[in-house]
Amino acid sequence: MAVKNLLAALIGLLFVFGPNWIHFAHESAVITSVVFGSIQFIASLLAFIFKKSGWNSWLNWCSMLAGVWFVIFPFAYLSGLGEYVIYIVLGITSVMLNYYTMNED
Repeated sequence: MAVKNLLAALIGLLFVFGPNWIHFAHESAVITSVVFGSIQFIASLLAFIFKKSGWNSWLNWCSMLAGVWFVIFPFAYLSGLGEYVIYIVLGITSVMLNYYTMNED
């Protein structure tokens, strides 16, 4: 449980700092990535610290929904193929990590 939440938190950090490395063209894409990445990071980190798992853990739900947003995010904001691949793969990874964490109970 703990490792999956920690990995999801690290992916959230990648979403927070990703716009700086990828150099997004739209300011709204930067803001959205930072906000939802921060939500995922904080929720996953708190779930890691408090050892929360299962379908009743709102922290894992917040992190999972942020991951779902990052799967959709490239279609709304991004234009490059590399950006699409990075965000979709990390978003799916985040969703799967949270899904497995929620199924541990």
